[in-house]
Amino acid sequence: MPDQETIRRAREDAAEGKSPSTQAGEFVREEIHHVREGKHGVRNSKQAIAIGLSKARKAGVKLPPPNGSASEKKENRARKSRRRPSANRSRATRRALKREGRSGASHRALSRQGRTAARRRTASARTQAARKAARTPTSRSRS
Repeated sequence: MPDQETIRRAREDAAEGKSPSTQAGEFVREEIHHVREGKHGVRNSKQAIAIGLSKARKAGVKLPPPNGSASEKKENRARKSRRRPSANRSRATRRALKREGRSGASHRALSRQGRTAARRRTASARTQAARKAARTPTSRSRS
């Protein structure tokens, strides 16, 4: 269960009209903090991000489904039939995460993850993102 503070921040972002990925960023940030404070571990930074995004989806942030290929109808059907995992399964998941390492949330690991993710994007996608950033009110006030 995400902290109330995280949910509040995400709702604030939504009210300001920020994108779902920005709203979900709050949940990812919380997950990174959990790993750093030793609540549990992760195999790599991608796993920490995935856990955060999953929590964001459960909290109602309108993100696309995990693999991106499932239709919205199918996703909605799955959501209706979703039950809480059994106590045994929850416990097993938590214990498995506790056995994992903590280095997946290090500055170095996250930096590497960010760089590889950026490298996967096309030049035109990066240009488009930069142009969009230049159009935001804050960037105008800075320049």
